Amino acid sequence: MAHTHQHTILDGEPLAEAAQAALTRAGEQWTPMRATVFAALAALGRPASAYDIADEVSQRQGRRVPANSVYRILDLFVAANLVQRVESANAYIVNAHPACRHDCMFLICDGCGTVTHLDEDKVTGPLRTAAESVGFTPTRTVLEVHGRCAACAAN
Repeated sequence: MAHTHQHTILDGEPLAEAAQAALTRAGEQWTPMRATVFAALAALGRPASAYDIADEVSQRQGRRVPANSVYRILDLFVAANLVQRVESANAYIVNAHPACRHDCMFLICDGCGTVTHLDEDKVTGPLRTAAESVGFTPTRTVLEVHGRCAACAAN
């Protein structure tokens, strides 16, 4: 699964357009509620729980939106590669390049909570190969590394 192409990191409207296109390619509809959930998570700019996102969407819509509705949308977004789940934090973060599929490597700062997403297929590729060597078919590889970011380490 070695990918050597360059990524174009998207933000704002181009990111929303790319997410919509990726969801449509996956055979799903880009509904107003899905667009709102995606926009809310993108606006938060950090890994967020379904409850954080539900609060943001509730404020945007002027009505209470239950977290279980947001969870269903997030599950769909993860499956379609629009959003990635930071497992150890039970949080979600937008994929800034939803047209590309890679295994995830997250660097999680225990000081400030910043999460840096890397596509490091040279690291995750051997994990897939090892799994496949014993007849296991991985569907999603997520590697999380906890530590301190450069800013927190300097303090």
